Amino acid sequence: MTVAPSGPEFSIQDIPFSYRGSWFNISPVVAEKTYADDLHLVSHQTGLHPVLRLAPTVADTTIVATPTLLTWRNGADRIEAVYDGPDTLRIRGRRLGLRVAAAAGTLTPFSGTYLYLDPLDGSHVFTSYETGRRYRVTVLSGTLQRTDGVEALGTADRSVDLPADGQWEIAIEEYATARRRYDGSVPFEQLCRDRAAEFTAFVDAIAPWRGPDTPAAELAAYVLWSATVAPAGFVTRPAVLMSKHWMDKVWSWDHCFNAIALAAGEPELAWHQFHLPFDHQDEAGALPDSVTHSEVLHNYVKPPIHGWAMRHLRRLLPQPPDRAALAETYDRLARWTRFWLDARRAPGQDLPHYQHGNDSGWDNATTFDGDRVLQTADLAAFLVSQLRCLADLAAELGEPTEQWSREADRICAAMLHDLWDGERFLARSPHTGHRRASRSLLDLMPIALGADLPAPVAAALARGAEKHLTTHGLATEPTDSAHYLADGYWRGPIWAPSTVLVEDGLRRAGQTRIADEISRRFLALCEKSGFAENFDAETGAGLRDRAYTWTASSYLILAAAQEQRRDTGG
Repeated sequence: MTVAPSGPEFSIQDIPFSYRGSWFNISPVVAEKTYADDLHLVSHQTGLHPVLRLAPTVADTTIVATPTLLTWRNGADRIEAVYDGPDTLRIRGRRLGLRVAAAAGTLTPFSGTYLYLDPLDGSHVFTSYETGRRYRVTVLSGTLQRTDGVEALGTADRSVDLPADGQWEIAIEEYATARRRYDGSVPFEQLCRDRAAEFTAFVDAIAPWRGPDTPAAELAAYVLWSATVAPAGFVTRPAVLMSKHWMDKVWSWDHCFNAIALAAGEPELAWHQFHLPFDHQDEAGALPDSVTHSEVLHNYVKPPIHGWAMRHLRRLLPQPPDRAALAETYDRLARWTRFWLDARRAPGQDLPHYQHGNDSGWDNATTFDGDRVLQTADLAAFLVSQLRCLADLAAELGEPTEQWSREADRICAAMLHDLWDGERFLARSPHTGHRRASRSLLDLMPIALGADLPAPVAAALARGAEKHLTTHGLATEPTDSAHYLADGYWRGPIWAPSTVLVEDGLRRAGQTRIADEISRRFLALCEKSGFAENFDAETGAGLRDRAYTWTASSYLILAAAQEQRRDTGG
């Protein structure tokens, strides 16, 4: 009965067990920072919702997770689970029983889960108000030992039990209203082989360079593969969610790092990642703050790093986009850029502004401790990069380039004249003109312009970056700052996107020594602590959501570049 696991083992406490295209996973994480004792089937349709609790009848089981197979073990007795496509889980047991129970204990007219026996095929079906989906349990071999709560209303234990005294196998399907009887003709072992082949092909595509010096590459690839969902709801394309824990959205800058990591090996998926937020541009040209299955939020935006990202995508894609794809990209980038030029510049001022720290992606960075509405150098620099990208695209498409180049020069000059103090950039209120310094790494982000910066400015920013460098990487607030917090979100922890942007800019500015050091330390950090949302700058411990795709993507981006430099001697 035992199937040899395929791929790296990982902690189910940190990374959920899932499958490319699926909207559900198996995990103990049932809400933000909330871990259940048992694993749950957790769906991300209409939000994060634990639907079914999966509880072995023996409490002291050991759980082993790999990309292909999830196993509960108790000595020689075990339960194994594998995906049969994006919406179906196959589970089988040998001398180990399993209770499949509704996670919600109470059914009301507006919430909870109902259980009924389907007279068409004898399956048991849980139907969930929270997800708006059904979860059908079909017995493929063996028999149910017990059922509770069938057709019960109100508070009840709704469950089906598989026996501990023999072998059994079931399928659990997530679907909308009705579907054909489940065909369980494909053997469990074949499903495992199929999943292993699919995952191996994915890893080979996006990380063919992996080796002993990049030991976390395969797990990073799994984090991306398993967090990918099929188009549904407002998710208009195949999408890599930031996580299949509670950060189960696509934010409108996070997606850029996933696109870059996928570009060389999965170009179609990468292109979808880049464009997904643009499918929800509003009339003003703004991108949404975030997109998920059942909501699109426009209360904030995110920084315009998309020109920077597009240049990287163009460099990495194995085939250039055709003219129609480039024209669409140009139009979308132009509208996004005009939003910043037209809707985020006060009358008579050259520099655009954020309305809140959330707009920058650095929600609570100390840059925003005074005024919230601010002109910041990172925003100016990203916009300059995007304007240069638009000028390049316009030239390629035979469109006028002058408007974009002129605006880029204007904003760059204003950034250097109005915000540079000789060692670092300041932030300025568009209301009062008051300028304020902080110690946030955010104020050094114009280094992302690389060689487009004056050499003395780039050198000063490199010196500033070194002051943020801990054993594990770039702290977003220096550890000796009065405002530093070990788990302070953007007030200290190490983050992947800031690492990649700074490392890339330093390297393009010729500051290769510090760029190499930043890359080396971040790679080592992920190899030690996984792919958390962010990391304690002093201990390197993973913080917050522990299966974050832009962290995994950033590892892959930096590792691939490192291996390329080794191959070319660069």
